[in-house]
Amino acid sequence: MSPSQQYFAKCRELSSRVEQQTAAINTVADWFAHTILAGRMVHLFGSGHSRILVEEMWPRYGSFPGFNPIVELSLSFHNLVVGSNGQRQAMFLENVGGLAARILRNFDLSPLDCALVASSSGCNRVPIEMAEEFKRRGVKVVAIISKDHSEASESKHPSGKKLQEFADLVLDTGAPVGDAMVTVPGLETPVSPGSTIGGCLLINAVKAEVAARLTAANCPPKVLTASALVGPARATELFEAAYDEHARRLAKLYQQLGGPAF
Repeated sequence: MSPSQQYFAKCRELSSRVEQQTAAINTVADWFAHTILAGRMVHLFGSGHSRILVEEMWPRYGSFPGFNPIVELSLSFHNLVVGSNGQRQAMFLENVGGLAARILRNFDLSPLDCALVASSSGCNRVPIEMAEEFKRRGVKVVAIISKDHSEASESKHPSGKKLQEFADLVLDTGAPVGDAMVTVPGLETPVSPGSTIGGCLLINAVKAEVAARLTAANCPPKVLTASALVGPARATELFEAAYDEHARRLAKLYQQLGGPAF
């Protein structure tokens, strides 16, 4: 097979591995729908390139409010690569102890909430501590990892534990050890990672199931929808309504800050 054909074949394998997790996806959707119907939010976190999965869930076309994307630019701003705000700093900060707790100090969390933490390796300290902090506050945690890659990797958490050990449920992107999936003759190491493909399949499968549950509960979500599909007026109406709902839900996360729990 050509390199591109190899990649397509590997992606089909990822899709199959994700589809085999249907029962787990349905459980996650039950949890997330329960949180959203309670007027609360599902918190999303990913450092490094796992940030992509956070933004895939919300906000983008085909998505809806009920999710709180926690994206720290210091951990996920890759564009400059070197120099100020470069990748070396981001990779260093990804393993600074205590940063997760400082991030979550900004939010008034509730046991009604859920959280989704994405990390391909499941071994960097900040995502692990993020899950640990969520659990300490009674928040149910779903982890997205690449299981094979995580099992072959070494945790950078002082305890030696990995993200999945702080999760109530684990979803697997299906990506291989090292993530890259294509071997090119004469090239020492493989290219073309797959964790984003598997992760996005998981995210959107969960999203679809949550939308079905909200609709069945007579609370259909306000979905960000292109004007090419519903016309400019309706698209604008949906965007404004979705953003307003997001703001109202987010406001609840700031109401009790500084109280006894903090």
